[in-house]
Amino acid sequence: MSAVPAPYRVVERWEETRDTVTLRLVPTDAPLPRFTPGQFAMVYAFGVGEIPVSVSVIAESGDGLAHTIRAVGAVSAALCGKQVGDIVGLRGPFGTSWEVEKALGQDLVVVAGGIGLAPLRPLIRHAVADPGGYGRTNVLIGARTPSDLICRTETGEWATAYTGVTVDHPETSWRGEIGLVTRLLDGARFDPAHTTAFVCGPEPMIRATGRDLVHRGVAPERIRVSLERNMRCATGHCGHCQLGPVLLCRDGPVLGYDRAAPLMAVREL
Repeated sequence: MSAVPAPYRVVERWEETRDTVTLRLVPTDAPLPRFTPGQFAMVYAFGVGEIPVSVSVIAESGDGLAHTIRAVGAVSAALCGKQVGDIVGLRGPFGTSWEVEKALGQDLVVVAGGIGLAPLRPLIRHAVADPGGYGRTNVLIGARTPSDLICRTETGEWATAYTGVTVDHPETSWRGEIGLVTRLLDGARFDPAHTTAFVCGPEPMIRATGRDLVHRGVAPERIRVSLERNMRCATGHCGHCQLGPVLLCRDGPVLGYDRAAPLMAVREL
């Protein structure tokens, strides 16, 4: 794994929301590295900087990777502005994965908040493509408003036991659920004693979902959560992503809830 960004060409671009795009990238002069669901790359906008972005599509045929990016700062805005044919830099893969292979035979509960659905997308695609390998797959999606929902077309195509969507602030045309994503657990179909859960989104949502799943009987070590901190080097040297004893770029971003819960309970001074 090189510390120097490798050049990747944007071969496809689609808008998810007013401020979020997905870029499909292919390397220009090197083999495609092997990513697993949950891992991330450092994506570089030349002349601006780089940011960590989880992989949101892993093409089995070697057709590249896709990264879903929300414009919230200078680097992410520059990346969102890239068009087909443009070149970006990429380092990776980095970090831990969802380890979905350890959930074979289990019911799955996938809980996403906002853009947190993007890192979960490869896991969901894997599970629905192999219905014989897993029990019932449940996908629970929350967003601030209907306009903030990503993967809207794809969501309706997932063959799951249950897919629920809720928003905090509905628009006049919204006819779906309203409220916290945890309320969707009442509609999910799973056996808590034989369930693995995967959670990604804002930290308050992760804490609330983890507590609710444990209350319903899912073992904390069977709940996998993805945490976010300011990652700069992605190699565990700079310390910017430290959370207690954990360096999230190296030891995360995906951790068991049994390990993550006490770390999230600590407030920074």
